[in-house]
Order: sequence, then C-alpha cells, then structure tokens
Amino acid sequence: MAENMVTQEHDELTEALNDLFTDVSTMIKGDLQGTNNVLKLLESMNLKVAEEYEGFGDVASGLRVFVERLKAKSENFDVYVQQIDAIEQQVTDLQVVISMLDKYVSLLESKV
Repeated sequence: MAENMVTQEHDELTEALNDLFTDVSTMIKGDLQGTNNVLKLLESMNLKVAEEYEGFGDVASGLRVFVERLKAKSENFDVYVQQIDAIEQQVTDLQVVISMLDKYVSLLESKV
C-alpha cells in the first residue's frame, strides 16, 4: 500500500513536471513567435522606408540638377546686373549735373 502510494505520488509528480515543461515550452514558443512577428514587421517597415527614400533620392538628384542650371543662368545675369548698376550710377551723376545746371540757369534768369 505504501509502495502504491509512492508510485502514485511519483506519477503525479511526473505528470505535474510534464505539464510544467509543456507549459513553459508553449510559453517560450509563443514568446519566440511574437519576437519573430515583430522582426518580420520591422523588416517590412524597413523595406517600405527604403522604397520611400529611394524616391526621395531621385527627387533630390533632380533638384540638384535644377539648382545647378539656375546657378548657371544667374551667373549669366551678373554681367547685366553690373551694367544696370553702372547705368544707375551714371543716372545719379547726371541728376547731380542737371541740378547744378538748373541752379545755374535760375541764377542767370535772376540776373537777366
């Protein structure tokens, strides 16, 4: 009878340990599956972001070419801007001369 009780306790302990190991194994498998799912999601997100940035690279390259063309055109206008500045200075000088002539004419008129 005592032997029967020890065998029964041994069987219950074995069954409890089996259940424990099965449950721990199931928990670890679930945790690993969750981690695997997170990694797959991260991989998908990385691929999507890579696609987005690939498009941005094309846009940036196009903008760089556009800016270089604008810079070249701007350099062509520098000569004209210098000419306009020179003309503006000449007009200012001419206005000074006209003002002086106007004063001189006014002085002559007052004498006559």
